[in-house]
Amino acid sequence: MTIANVATRHGYGTFDCDGAKIRAHCRHLATVVTIRGEIDAVNVDRVSQYIRRFILESNPLVLDVSDVSHFAEAGISLVYTLDEDCRAAGVEWTLVASPAVIALLGGGRAEDEFPIARSVREALHNVAEAIVSRRQLVLPLIKKTA
Repeated sequence: MTIANVATRHGYGTFDCDGAKIRAHCRHLATVVTIRGEIDAVNVDRVSQYIRRFILESNPLVLDVSDVSHFAEAGISLVYTLDEDCRAAGVEWTLVASPAVIALLGGGRAEDEFPIARSVREALHNVAEAIVSRRQLVLPLIKKTA
């Protein structure tokens, strides 16, 4: 792993991807990947390839596309691919998207298919609540075996 990879993985830099600016920040609860600019047919494969590196077994992922100025139909494949990759790796993930992106993904149907939050703050709050819920489920099991 190079210094550039480490710096980017820990949120020290922004990756320019043909009109999309991607920044990843590893936080205590999740890795937040923020994309600004445009996601279109020209850059969707590079963007998708780049964000895959942040699918880590031990850490939930929050994909923030709320400030994407142009989200072409090609961007839909990015979201579906990320969903499949996260499921395969057993990684929880959340999409933070603008109303325009939600509409392009199918409106209310998108909310049924993907875990969606209105903000990064809400997404991180949901991750924290899920952790607490899992702990409450496991705690009685631990007490019975002790």
